[in-house]
Amino acid sequence: MAGHSHFHKLIKIKNSEKEEVLANYRSSLSEFENVAEQLYSFMKKKEDLMAVQQGKLSTGMSIYEMRHQQTFISNLEQTIMYYQQLVIRARNKMQFAQDKLIEKNIEVKKYETLQEKIYQETLETTKLIENKYMDEISVQQYINQGFRVMK
Repeated sequence: MAGHSHFHKLIKIKNSEKEEVLANYRSSLSEFENVAEQLYSFMKKKEDLMAVQQGKLSTGMSIYEMRHQQTFISNLEQTIMYYQQLVIRARNKMQFAQDKLIEKNIEVKKYETLQEKIYQETLETTKLIENKYMDEISVQQYINQGFRVMK
């Protein structure tokens, strides 16, 4: 049973490591979602601005206003490209954290399986020892009864 206790401590340590990795994964997932939402917001802003510009082009707009909107759209495109890179980095970080989490889950499961196997082997050994003692007790009782009959 001492081995069982050691595995329990080891599993407890591995579970705490897994929880740490899980917290890291959740953090990276949250970061990815935030950056992706910001990217979507900028893309939506560009789309809306282009729709407004298209509408104004059909009704007429000044060259100054057209330049101003083109500059703004150009700046939005640069911001979108920047956020696309951030999304890629955040996705990679999240994927890495997810892979580590899967690895830790597998590791914990292996130790739990090993602990269960040792526990079952210990139970079987205990049962064999108990059966052996029961057999010895039965033999002793049989011998004792044989002596009583002979007396």
